[in-house]
Amino acid sequence: MNNRNLKIIFMGTPDLSATVLKGLADNGYNVVLCVSQPDKPVGRKHVLTAPPAKETALNLGIEVYQPDSLKTDEAYETVRSYEPDLIITAAYGKILPQRMLDIPVYGCINVHASLLPGYRGAAPVQYSIMNGDDVTGVTIMKMDAGMDTGDILRQAEVSIDIDDTTDILMDKLAAAGRDLLLDTIEDYVEGRISPIPQDPSKVSVTSQIKPEDGIIDWSLSARQVHDRIRALSTWPGCSTVFNGKRMKIYSSTLDDSDIQDDAKPGQIIPSAKCTLKVRCGEGAVFINELQSEGGKRLKASDCAHNYRPGQLFGV
Repeated sequence: MNNRNLKIIFMGTPDLSATVLKGLADNGYNVVLCVSQPDKPVGRKHVLTAPPAKETALNLGIEVYQPDSLKTDEAYETVRSYEPDLIITAAYGKILPQRMLDIPVYGCINVHASLLPGYRGAAPVQYSIMNGDDVTGVTIMKMDAGMDTGDILRQAEVSIDIDDTTDILMDKLAAAGRDLLLDTIEDYVEGRISPIPQDPSKVSVTSQIKPEDGIIDWSLSARQVHDRIRALSTWPGCSTVFNGKRMKIYSSTLDDSDIQDDAKPGQIIPSAKCTLKVRCGEGAVFINELQSEGGKRLKASDCAHNYRPGQLFGV
């Protein structure tokens, strides 16, 4: 069989998925169905919005299926009816049950946004940034019934720059995952890859990000505060308290200067005009973008005059 004639079912939901799906289509692969999460309400007006993978599939003329669960007989029969040779997943968002994994001739492979066995689970990109890593990567793995537990087929490293947000790093990983997948499919199907079991001693697992994860602890080092802000900038956004009101902080920059003061963590300290500088447990950060409770999202340079040295965040 010509590998471009493989009947592929693709499963994915967010932007990373859309990038991988488009790469498959652009390179002539026969994607017969895209399985994606259901449309969800987005924004304050709760507008029902299609996931990026669905939009991409429809633009490419690929059929879309959006089950609430893959565990039902209906989902199983729908997928089986396409008689896929291969199922490829990329950030689909749910674990495939064993009987679904058993459908394709060549099984199921997954594009995962970390260097497994590190950062299994729901939020590998956010945790790699929060932990201050300089390098992450993508893994193409053969799927089993566990959560990111399957054997490794191939991996590629991706660097993390000091100011990369989750969105920026996701874009890097999406491109790397697309390219690595395209380099893997033919060798995998032809049996030229020897899958490597994951080392259980090196496993780490990430949990779902919760709103409370975004609460800033100013007693942490400036690097730790900065890493958390950029990791959670898309959702849920980091937050603190100022004058008794909740404030979201979306963007920051590390201060490289040698700080000689006795300011408390969370205290605004003097800085150049039109900047907002906050003391951390060690070092300081510049706040670049923020939003007061009930207010608009603003650049700090446009509102720094409202904040005085000595005032405290976090109380």
